[in-house]
Amino acid sequence: MICSGVDSEDTLKLSIIGYLMSYNPENALIVQSDRTILLEVHSPRAEEARGAIAPFAELVKSPEHIHTYRLTPLSIWNARASGLEVQSMLDALTQNSKYPVPSAVIQEIGALGNRYGLTRLERSEDGFSLILMVADEPLAELLRREDAVAPLLEKRLSPLSFQVNSGHRGLLKKALVEVGYPAQDLAGYIAGDALPIKLRDVANSGQPFILRPYQKEAAEAFYQSGQVQGGSGVICLPCGAGKTIVGMTAMAQVQENTLILTTSLTSVRQWHREILDKTQLPESAIAEYSGEKKSTGPVTIATYQILTYRSQKDGDFPHFSLFQARSWGLIIYDEVHLLPAPVFRITAELQARRRLGLTATLIREDGKEGDVFALIGPKRYDVPWRELESQGFIATASCKEIRIPQDQAQQMEYALAPNRNQFRIAAENPRKVAVVQKLIQEEAGHKILIIGEYLEQLELLAKTTNFPLITGKTAQKKREELYQRFRDGQLGGLVLSRVGNFALDLPDADVLIQVSGKYGSRQEEAQRLGRILRPKSDARTARFYTLVTLRTCEENFARHRQLFLTEQGYGYQIEILD
Repeated sequence: MICSGVDSEDTLKLSIIGYLMSYNPENALIVQSDRTILLEVHSPRAEEARGAIAPFAELVKSPEHIHTYRLTPLSIWNARASGLEVQSMLDALTQNSKYPVPSAVIQEIGALGNRYGLTRLERSEDGFSLILMVADEPLAELLRREDAVAPLLEKRLSPLSFQVNSGHRGLLKKALVEVGYPAQDLAGYIAGDALPIKLRDVANSGQPFILRPYQKEAAEAFYQSGQVQGGSGVICLPCGAGKTIVGMTAMAQVQENTLILTTSLTSVRQWHREILDKTQLPESAIAEYSGEKKSTGPVTIATYQILTYRSQKDGDFPHFSLFQARSWGLIIYDEVHLLPAPVFRITAELQARRRLGLTATLIREDGKEGDVFALIGPKRYDVPWRELESQGFIATASCKEIRIPQDQAQQMEYALAPNRNQFRIAAENPRKVAVVQKLIQEEAGHKILIIGEYLEQLELLAKTTNFPLITGKTAQKKREELYQRFRDGQLGGLVLSRVGNFALDLPDADVLIQVSGKYGSRQEEAQRLGRILRPKSDARTARFYTLVTLRTCEENFARHRQLFLTEQGYGYQIEILD
């Protein structure tokens, strides 16, 4: 075929020449039209490229040679909320890509990125209501007809603005995220009761207390010098990296009464100890609101469990009154990835309070990451686990999965069991006990945690190992006593149920043996690994063992859990026993 005087062979040559001219072999990225980004770890420009895309692309997995990132609406909106411009994202890709960035990806980043800020929430002049400002009339008409948005819009003030009830601030933001037009919230915050609070230079324990650079950066990214653009959002840091300290730093910036919500009574007591140790607040300023005590103070620490308690399934939540008990200037949501649905609902009504979410991972098993974005706020700060490991702020860790066969009778029991029972049969494989015993012998002298899902299995392991067992039924006083004996070196190990997933301050623990887990929960995998990641005084490597029954559904669930570890860049060995 002849085209403009150039034959097909010449056209092909020109295409090849153009392709080669656009090929940059030193660059580290390959951007694909499905919105995934491949990072060649061994490229000389790998770290430069990683830093360029991390603010707007989600890490999916990071095995040895090629790391995979994905562009999503939330990842792009989080970046826009932090002030990153669309052109900066495009420049980061084009300057670091081996090949031309697909035009569809460029268009998608532009379309999604430019949607952020097309809707803005501002406070009305009288201060009693809000105004939704919309970029243009077609969008205003579109939103006025959206089923999720329309009921939350009141009087139309102009072609580009609507009056909004202040109480609907959170619901409207959530609805706008769902329809793909996330609001930039510039309505600001009400002042809570004042609370003079200052961090110590030397902790009460006598140890020097110096904020690590990333802790200071995280708190500043949240507060943003008190501007309306700041004051709400999520900080993502690995377990053991000091999220509690970031929370206290935010408290010192806000200087107002603070409500802290966390996962358990153990976590409540840990926050209490840390605040007394590292701030100048007196004991009288800190109150506990839990199943055991129900008091409030300038700093009140409560559990999600007590807040979501109700006597009847369809009854009211009597303890939600805590949110109005004082004029809170800051609400801290610890382990925000576990936020229960009822607390999401009340949070929708608390948008005038500053809100800080703390988590090691934004993975939610219920898929409600969008609700976290809308109701708590965008991700303000994130740092890779391996980066902190390389700097010595968290321990180096090795991960190993041991696959254990069943005997013939157990294989038959598993094969004949209903599907709903097969996972437990596999998880409670009796041969795991001998493997645990062998690992304990090999790890003699180390501080060992054994953690699992099923009580009968854990009771047997406690009896076999002579390690104390802690479950949800263990009295809080007894738990604290056993944890302290472990910290003091009087106990070489503990057997833990799911209570060991969260907020355990056991810095010397360096070996964790996971005998069973909650199906394929990557969220749980993150929490359990975090139990052994606090840096060790002798820089020893932490070891994470997962026991899995061979040729069962437990293998499939383990593969899903393993994704979290590979995403964070951890090597993962598999040993198959005879």
